[in-house]
Amino acid sequence: MRVFATSVAVFVFLVSGASQAADVFRFQNPPGPYPVGLQVVHQYDQARGWRGEIDPVSGKRNEGESARPLQTLVWYPATASGKAMVYGDYLRLIGSEDDFTRSEQAAEAVADSVVRRNYLSESGPAQGQAALAGPMRARLGAAAASGPFPVVIYAPSISAPAMENADLCEYLASHGYIVLASPSVGTRGREMGNDLEGAETQAADIAFLVRHVHGLPQADARRLAVAGYSWGGLANVLAAAKDRRIKALVNFDGSVRAYPELVAAAKYLTPGSFRVPMLYVAGRPASVEQLAERGKPVSGFLNDVKYADLYKLTMHPMEHFAFSSTYLRFASDARFDQYPRPDVNRAYGWTADYVLHFLNAYLKEDAAAKAWLEAPPASHGMPAYAVTMEARPAAAMPPGREALAMELARRGFGHAEAAYAAMRKRDSGFSLREAELNDWGYQLLNRGEPD
Repeated sequence: MRVFATSVAVFVFLVSGASQAADVFRFQNPPGPYPVGLQVVHQYDQARGWRGEIDPVSGKRNEGESARPLQTLVWYPATASGKAMVYGDYLRLIGSEDDFTRSEQAAEAVADSVVRRNYLSESGPAQGQAALAGPMRARLGAAAASGPFPVVIYAPSISAPAMENADLCEYLASHGYIVLASPSVGTRGREMGNDLEGAETQAADIAFLVRHVHGLPQADARRLAVAGYSWGGLANVLAAAKDRRIKALVNFDGSVRAYPELVAAAKYLTPGSFRVPMLYVAGRPASVEQLAERGKPVSGFLNDVKYADLYKLTMHPMEHFAFSSTYLRFASDARFDQYPRPDVNRAYGWTADYVLHFLNAYLKEDAAAKAWLEAPPASHGMPAYAVTMEARPAAAMPPGREALAMELARRGFGHAEAAYAAMRKRDSGFSLREAELNDWGYQLLNRGEPD
């Protein structure tokens, strides 16, 4: 593991007149009480291979480390120390995200190529240069504030860099969260595949970051959420299905809705077993005709989730691209059709407000934040035509061994027969096998609880 201290400098694209352009996006939500620090860590997941013997792009033999690289960005509550950053400093990190051995010059060349091809080609030079020069809240290498702080892991969209929502990550850090992110990198190469293997690869990256959290002295790993945008909004659900330490999920137009066939293929993920509170933020709903063009079944996963609190928030001004502050910075005017750019930018800020209140409610057990979530969006100054919310509380846990154990812990094991009969009345299909009941008894005896 190596902490990477990048130089703080603006990309210098040889673009005439760029300095006169105005910013088209500036995150307006007021920060929390903490300054924000950023640390960039270059580390490998030695449990997973990545590079094969031959590079499929160049045809040359791969040399050096073959384990999976995870460039890890860590935003954290800090002091006012450290070096100030602009947005271009974030995009410079693209140059080393999949190869930590590149020279500074080679990494800059890679980042420059990606920025020109993926961002400036969309924005045009003047808007793009203004975006790169935009000041950010994070300060590189700032001293950390005393914790412990709850943790949010951010999972990017398909093949996207870790910093695609740096504004949101900084915002959460300023309100007392440690936020981690790594790029969406494919199983065996830089590009992520849109199949179950790809989604599970990103879910395994989330699991790696969970392990990293346990080494951060200011982190409270018992209070952990995972946020995901698009493809990351499928990977985070898969990760939560395997790790009950994940206490809350945030989905930004997540692919758990767009890829029902992959949800069905992941047999360990079922609506009936899903228990994690979720905030799902959707963009403008697709028309029936648009849904038909996809040629896929309509996803029912969110409708079928019963045993977890679910908040389905719809931001009507936002299309899919608008859930990333990077894309908002570089989006051309042609992207904004039914809603003008200022309305879309404002909706991004409202989304951040909801995310903060959701996390405060479920990681900090803030009753006021939960009440805010359940109030109508119009009560927060958000127009009813632009923002709608459907809040659905979790149903009582279904009859089962775990539910019965919880009931007996509350009432006492002397009530076992009555509690079992009540559950059988609710669901006649519920039963405990004799061998399971016998094993449960022996476990209680081994714990010194013979009664």
